[in-house]
Amino acid sequence: MRGLFLFVGLLLSLCLAGPSLAAIPQPVRIDAGLVAGAPGGDPSVVAFKGIPYAAPPVGDLRWRPPAAPAPWSGVRKTDSFGAMCPRPGTEPANMMNEDCLTLNVWTGAASATERRPVIVWIHVFLTGSSNEIDGEGLAKKGVVVVSLNYRMGPFGFLAMPELSQESGHNSSGNYGMLDQIAALKWVQNNIAAFGGDPKRVTIAGSASQRGSSISYLTMSPMAKGLFQGAISESQFPIPAALDPPRRGPLPYALKTAEAVGARYMASRGVKTLAELRALPTDKLLEGPEAGGPAAAGSNVRIVYQPVVDGWLVPMHYNEPSAGGAHLDTAFVVGNDANEGGARTEGQLAQARNQGPDPFGRTEPKLTLAAYTDWARQRFGDRFDQFIKLYPAANDDEAAHQNTAIIQDYARTASYLWAAGWTKASSKPLFTYYWDHPAPGRGGFIGGAGHGSEIAYAFNNLGADKAFTDQDHKIADIMSSYWANIAKTGNPNGPGLPVWPALDPKSATVMELGEHFAPMPTASPERVEFWRWFYAANQGG
Repeated sequence: MRGLFLFVGLLLSLCLAGPSLAAIPQPVRIDAGLVAGAPGGDPSVVAFKGIPYAAPPVGDLRWRPPAAPAPWSGVRKTDSFGAMCPRPGTEPANMMNEDCLTLNVWTGAASATERRPVIVWIHVFLTGSSNEIDGEGLAKKGVVVVSLNYRMGPFGFLAMPELSQESGHNSSGNYGMLDQIAALKWVQNNIAAFGGDPKRVTIAGSASQRGSSISYLTMSPMAKGLFQGAISESQFPIPAALDPPRRGPLPYALKTAEAVGARYMASRGVKTLAELRALPTDKLLEGPEAGGPAAAGSNVRIVYQPVVDGWLVPMHYNEPSAGGAHLDTAFVVGNDANEGGARTEGQLAQARNQGPDPFGRTEPKLTLAAYTDWARQRFGDRFDQFIKLYPAANDDEAAHQNTAIIQDYARTASYLWAAGWTKASSKPLFTYYWDHPAPGRGGFIGGAGHGSEIAYAFNNLGADKAFTDQDHKIADIMSSYWANIAKTGNPNGPGLPVWPALDPKSATVMELGEHFAPMPTASPERVEFWRWFYAANQGG
């Protein structure tokens, strides 16, 4: 009898524990074979890491569309991340390998019959990899999380006349984007086996170099039907109109990209595409032509990112907002408070005596003279109007106004861009402004920097003691918003501060972080000034 009571007690405890003790049965069958993952910190979540979604793009497959992975027999162990894709940078060479087209899945589903919404994370063009996020925190909120690697640098975005000719559609330079589309097709074909819903897929990522994969995918006809929602985090490219033209217009048009590719081939010391494909990986990453640091005495370097080829990428990422040439998806777009030269008080204190000028010039610090000179050049006949809106009488005031300018324009330009987007969309669009300074790395001096909201959105603060109870509360709210976006296309839900959809008639944005409430993008007078500037610069 005592044994019976123990058994009943155990059964009751399992029932009360609910899904936290459930985990998807393994192995899981996908189109290429069987895979077995490993439990996360919460055993109800299983992580499958390093799953190949395409064949290694090496040898003759370099600079070609991704091919299907070879099937395998038996059970493939998927408990560790795949190699990073090679690109110019500081990562150790032994961490990078061209055999890198893998993805990861975190699922808390108890069976393959569940249909949980899916978030697919895509890292930035210039750095990062599929292992930069931990999907367990979001998976515990009922979302299946996927992250992926794709080709980068010259491996992912090299255009050349020879490559365009052999393509069959007269384009080249978007191999990294083709990888992303191949991964999204993999999700359509396989995510149900992990308890995911292929009809509720949201793509998410952060911006870099004035654009993000999310921006390009939402306007690519080749991505149609592969996702229903999109989240573009830390979308700072919009305020780039404020920058001096140091690198020229981005993204490159196909002919410009092909000219860059021809220069790249010449720099490798080879004359044919076959010879270029035969070079070892490290030889393809040497020098500024590979996308590395600028040559000595120059601030110009090659930037590898998607190419406007008229096929996969039909236009510049700002154009769909005005022309309506984009996929009809629910969309979330946001900016961060301290990026692009917008500085915290601590950063301003550091920069008073030294440090780079936020306008990209050569002065050791931002001075009133430099501020006034920049404004006269940038705003011309509107200088008097500008200086009334952002007056400065000394160096410190000029530095503070620099931050106000960038923040006001970032919020207002995001609103104007989003208002244009909604004209041809049946789905809601939500904008945000993240302003919570993350602790660590020297305290709060970095402020709410580029991408600092990502760990909060993924509820991935871990056990780091630098994070306070407030940080964890913010992460709980942020990740609930993100989970709801994946579930319904709308961040709102029970117990959460109301996040209104964008109203094209109201210049407001949702503040996330320090507070959770709508806020004006800027004062009415400043909004009108930036409305003029935004239109004059075609959105920046």
